[in-house]
This record gives sequence, structure tokens and C-alpha cells, in this order.
Amino acid sequence: MYSYELLEAGCYYLVKEKEDSPITLIKVAVESDHCLFIQRFDDPTETEWKLKKDSLFEIIECLTDEAVKAWEEQYKKSEGAYYEDDDDDD
Repeated sequence: MYSYELLEAGCYYLVKEKEDSPITLIKVAVESDHCLFIQRFDDPTETEWKLKKDSLFEIIECLTDEAVKAWEEQYKKSEGAYYEDDDDDD
């Protein structure tokens, strides 16, 4: 069993919060003395505060800068697919 305390601000992680939960991509956006502000890249994207002592079932990996860049390119492409304007009215 792990805790959020092991995560570093500014880093992206693949984690499982519970044994039977899906793998989730998170980013630690802000760190305070006792908490972390987490960005969760589910559908839809969510943010939340977590106590550093809150448990995680597994920290699978901290993504490299190259992996984050590749993911961001794919994420932005898929995000754009949902928000494209229909120009059929012209």
C-alpha cells in the first residue's frame, strides 16, 4: 500500500487507487504541508485535494517527459474531436 505523500508536484503518474479500480493518469499540480491538489485525467477531467496520508493501492509509474509529451499530443487531438465546430450552416 502506498500514499499520496510519495508523489511529487509537477509529475504525472499512472496509479490505481484501489485494487479493483482502473488505471488512472494523475498530475500533482500543487503541494501544501499536508495535502496535494490532484488533476485526474478521466472522462471528464477532475481536480481534487488529497491528504498526503490518503492511500493508493499502487503507483504504477511516473511518466517520463517524453511519455507526457506523447500523451498530451494524443489527449489534445481527442479533446478537439469533441469540440469541433460544424461549419455546415454557411
